[in-house]
Amino acid sequence: MSEPLFAPVQEGLTRLRGTLAYDGKDFYGWGIQPDKRTVQATVEHAVATVLRIDPVTVQCAGRTDAGVHARGQVVHFDIPTSTLMEMNDLVYKFNSLLPEDVAFLDLQITTPDFDARFSALARNYSYLIYLYGRNPLLRNHAHRSWLPLNVAAMQEASQRLLGLHDFAAFCRKREGATTIRTLLRFDWAETPDGLIRADVKADAFCYSMVRGLVGAVLEVGEGKRPVEWITEYLEGRARQPEIYAAPALGLTFESVEYPSADQFATRVQETLRVRDLDGTP
Repeated sequence: MSEPLFAPVQEGLTRLRGTLAYDGKDFYGWGIQPDKRTVQATVEHAVATVLRIDPVTVQCAGRTDAGVHARGQVVHFDIPTSTLMEMNDLVYKFNSLLPEDVAFLDLQITTPDFDARFSALARNYSYLIYLYGRNPLLRNHAHRSWLPLNVAAMQEASQRLLGLHDFAAFCRKREGATTIRTLLRFDWAETPDGLIRADVKADAFCYSMVRGLVGAVLEVGEGKRPVEWITEYLEGRARQPEIYAAPALGLTFESVEYPSADQFATRVQETLRVRDLDGTP
């Protein structure tokens, strides 16, 4: 199901902006799929039921894959102005109908030109890895590595990927979609509780890009490839079948960054332009 382009608020409707958190384990990703349990369908059902409206479309900042979690997914949707109530009441009512693995964290009235996807400046993801032994508390939220990992080498390799590039080697190609992105951060560190964590930030991500980035860097961390290989792989612009995308369960959509409200419309127009490797439309 393709995402619609930006649509302004119609007369008689008010646009709401909210933040969602969800455990992705039992969802087949964000976007609606026939006969599949998805975050979008679940949230839309709760909103439509509470407000007694049908249909309602909930748009998100980033369409997460099956099994991917979210701590700060941003959404927007339009509801009849006549149905408005206190935002705290709406959050309570929506959450009372939502299952335990998804919830609204907040909700607010926003400007008519806000778009959760196209107004965004950047998205932030994290990826967690634990080593060796079984850990029941992490098994659904972190990737288990059976091999020792050279975190310093992973950090060095990741820094070679920063900037504006064609990330086709790290994405699943979608017809008509560009794979040119600006990677703003890709850092690895060991956490105080012994996990290995990646923090990844870009203006936007193409399909399966974060998992592709992590999977490729793990090749370096496991000692299978030299640090220099990552640059060659990037420049090849072709995904190789032997380079696996990291499992979805270790990935969490952390947050979205937006400009000030008076810049929403400008940012939408910038995002909708086709990018090239010079960074110009």
